[in-house]
Amino acid sequence: MARRSRPVLLLLLALLSGGVAAVVALRYLRQQASPLMAAERPNAQIVVAARPMALGSVVGERDVKLVEWSGGAMPGGFIGTLQEVVGRGLIVPVEENEPVLAGKLAAQGAGGGLPVIIDQGMRAFSIAVDQVIGVSGFVGPNTRVDVLLSLVQSPTLREPTTKVIMQNLKILAAGASIQQDKEGKPLEVPVVTLLVTPEQAETLGLATGQGRIQLALRHTLDTLNVRTTGAPVSSLMGTPRRAPGRKTVARSAEPEPTSTTVEVYRGGQRTLQKFGP
Repeated sequence: MARRSRPVLLLLLALLSGGVAAVVALRYLRQQASPLMAAERPNAQIVVAARPMALGSVVGERDVKLVEWSGGAMPGGFIGTLQEVVGRGLIVPVEENEPVLAGKLAAQGAGGGLPVIIDQGMRAFSIAVDQVIGVSGFVGPNTRVDVLLSLVQSPTLREPTTKVIMQNLKILAAGASIQQDKEGKPLEVPVVTLLVTPEQAETLGLATGQGRIQLALRHTLDTLNVRTTGAPVSSLMGTPRRAPGRKTVARSAEPEPTSTTVEVYRGGQRTLQKFGP
């Protein structure tokens, strides 16, 4: 009996030792996994937009909120307190529940509105518009346009002409699209504001006093400049334009044939003989 019970005892001891080893291993794995899981899911808060905000808006207390952010990857430039956001201007539009990152805000004290969205070295130039010049309301912030100048008379023009003088200019503001005060009230102005270089600003300033300015809306992805020669009034009636640099040479009339008179002396007598028609 003792020999028969010995294998059973050995089997029980093996099962018991295996169970103890499994419990110890499970506890060890749980202790190692807990810090890792805690690091992957930090209990952090991030500032997001409570409502859509337009470009140039000044962020108010009701415009943002704090939400819990789960996951190990935090967005770059995230802000964790409302005090760091309130009172600063937006340099890009923000949608509802979108994180308000540091790169989307103007510097502290810079305010909002148009000044904070002008690129370094560029200028904002406003021109008066109406329903026609503003492309029937389709010209808005971040759209791109060409500028056309129509001249009735000029020392170098023989007839009224329209020509594209600038291409692919960015619209910064149109009408009440930019909010400039802290209360968020729009400023109603019948102008379109363009982003231009200082040299382009000089040209536009001169052009507005010489003729009629109009805008031509273009595709946002179309960045190629096109060379044009301008459209004179005569081209409206189908009159072909002369190629630049070519001159029309008038063909002179053929000379009329002339007669020739020759003096002939015969035997001392002088006679005149006519040749030709």
